[in-house]
Amino acid sequence: MAKESLFLTRADADPAALEGARVAVVGYGNLGRSMALNLRDSGLSVIVGNRDDEYRQAAASDGMEVADIGSAVAQSDVAYILLPDEVIPKLYPSEIAPRLCPQAAVCFASGYVLAFGLVRPGPEVDVLVLAPRMLGSEVRASFLDGHGFFSYASVEQDASGTAEGRLLALALACGTLAKGAMRLSASQEAHLDLLIEQTVGPYLGAAIQQAFETGIAHGLPPEALVLEMYMSGEMSRTFQTFAEAGFKRSASWHGMAALYGGFLGSLAVDRKAMAAMFAEQARKIVGGEFAAQLQEEGEAGYPSRAVIESFISGDDPLSAAEERVRKALNGAGESLR
Repeated sequence: MAKESLFLTRADADPAALEGARVAVVGYGNLGRSMALNLRDSGLSVIVGNRDDEYRQAAASDGMEVADIGSAVAQSDVAYILLPDEVIPKLYPSEIAPRLCPQAAVCFASGYVLAFGLVRPGPEVDVLVLAPRMLGSEVRASFLDGHGFFSYASVEQDASGTAEGRLLALALACGTLAKGAMRLSASQEAHLDLLIEQTVGPYLGAAIQQAFETGIAHGLPPEALVLEMYMSGEMSRTFQTFAEAGFKRSASWHGMAALYGGFLGSLAVDRKAMAAMFAEQARKIVGGEFAAQLQEEGEAGYPSRAVIESFISGDDPLSAAEERVRKALNGAGESLR
């Protein structure tokens, strides 16, 4: 048997694998809406499953056929679950699992609930993962401009004997294969996603806030600091060059002052402390400790939510500097909006 390719493109998919099939898009938030519209525009029969709220009304306004979650799942050959990770374990046993037809496929947009045993589909259904690595609105924009977006994909269970074909046809229809997809198991996808969120994300966020405070303490204007770090778009473009030229090779696009200063700064970083923090976060993620903690947080009514929302409310000097820049340069460019 030929070895499966690690990377997937349009050439790997056969749209006939979903010919005559109906796809239920469960959840019509930012990502659910984009996926539903993409699938419909690709010619698939789509029904949206959502509780009766503003998102369901938005789906109806978009011309989608809408139904309760259970009803939509019961009418589908493929149920694509685009609900938040923390919501799925509550709804899956009561509204999704009992309504799945034998040899139907259930596809998750994240490997989280499968990786940590929060959802255990029965043996009679295909279990798929198609996890886009793009914000919801950009999933739609990338489909419309034809550039596509990257995803991780896997067949976790093949009950029908056609799971691989269904997964690839779904990936083709939603637009991701215009860019490409990579095979990654549900566990690997969940561990990877959480690892980057809980290691690179905190270090980057802390660095931005610390640089802002340090710069002000040394007489730099707060408006210049937020422009320099991200509002100008230079930093996002720097990240894009990592993809285009390579993480290290892209350094050659910068001048000697930046190269030399960055080299000295890298030597000053406490790499041992960073490595210890990363290793501890990885241990908690892979061992299931974080997932258990999040479940306990949910069962307690998310008591940390108020603290988090207060922290990101925008009532702070950095956010105030951003707002002054936006007002001063209103309409000057997309990166400032």
